[in-house]
Amino acid sequence: MKTATIPSLRVNPELRRAAEQVLHKDETLSSFVEQSVRANIERRQLQTEFIKRGLASRDDAHLTGEYFTAETVLQELDTLLANAEAKAKE
Repeated sequence: MKTATIPSLRVNPELRRAAEQVLHKDETLSSFVEQSVRANIERRQLQTEFIKRGLASRDDAHLTGEYFTAETVLQELDTLLANAEAKAKE
């Protein structure tokens, strides 16, 4: 597979210095930028999927007329969290 390039990016010197200061040992600025791009792509994909699920849930609730209060949802989440924490301690 051939590789491609991302357009060069002009930044102010302070931003470049800040990026260079947080590099890990043996990490290059190029690899840092590539990882940052990958992380943001993943975050945006997850965000898009989250929104799609939310809109589908809204549409389903509208069709079925079945809605849940925030209090009910938060109680269920608290229960799930408590169960997960208990399981992690085992």
